[in-house]
Amino acid sequence: MRFAILGSGSRGNAALIEGGRSSLLLDCGFSARETVARLERHDRHHSRLSAILITHEHNDHCRGVASCARRFGVPVWMTAGTWSALKGQFDGEADIHIINPHEKFAVGDIEVQPFPVPHDAREPCQFVFSDGDSRFGFLTDIGSITAHVEEMLSDCDALVLECNHDARMLRDGPYPPSLKARIAGEHGHLDNAAASELLARVVSSRLRYVAAAHLSETNNTPALAQAALARAMGCEPEWIDIAEQEEGLAFHHIAEAWV
Repeated sequence: MRFAILGSGSRGNAALIEGGRSSLLLDCGFSARETVARLERHDRHHSRLSAILITHEHNDHCRGVASCARRFGVPVWMTAGTWSALKGQFDGEADIHIINPHEKFAVGDIEVQPFPVPHDAREPCQFVFSDGDSRFGFLTDIGSITAHVEEMLSDCDALVLECNHDARMLRDGPYPPSLKARIAGEHGHLDNAAASELLARVVSSRLRYVAAAHLSETNNTPALAQAALARAMGCEPEWIDIAEQEEGLAFHHIAEAWV
């Protein structure tokens, strides 16, 4: 199994997960035209996509989903709550699959385990992916850690974790008080320290790769996120990858990640 990130941050999010003959687009926060360009930047063509998965209805995660589904001719999977927020964007021919956030399902060769998360959306979820040999956990847009989230992310071979902000930078930064409160709240976004605490709880002998994602361009820095996750892993900061807003993150074959 392998994955890449097309872009990560408040201006748009999308990732690719590939296993066997299947290829999933996780979130679609860019226009169809921009999504095609970012796929090409990662040497991929949209005709290879098997499906689109949506975590929640916020614009930076679903801006282009209706147009991409129509242009690419692929089904879209999302929770009932997310569908209730987005259905007005789709035409009657859209191939929509409603998922239970507590039940596994398969898209071709990839097994998908959704799980609910506390975030200020209608029915948000995140995902763990498996090809039968490797487990890959993906977690962004979550305000607080639950025991269920810890359980879902245990025994993964690779993880992408939200490191949205540094608490001090957010506190002293330019955002209005209401936005600061939303971001730092229990249904907002993880700061570096919380992400590090989560990682320390789920780290196992199987975990070989970690990347930080959804970094705020105003309230965080790659160095701070790397240092926080490296402390939890007991590794050098440069071993932690950063998913960037413009460049995303290059493909990683999970079995070949660092040990």
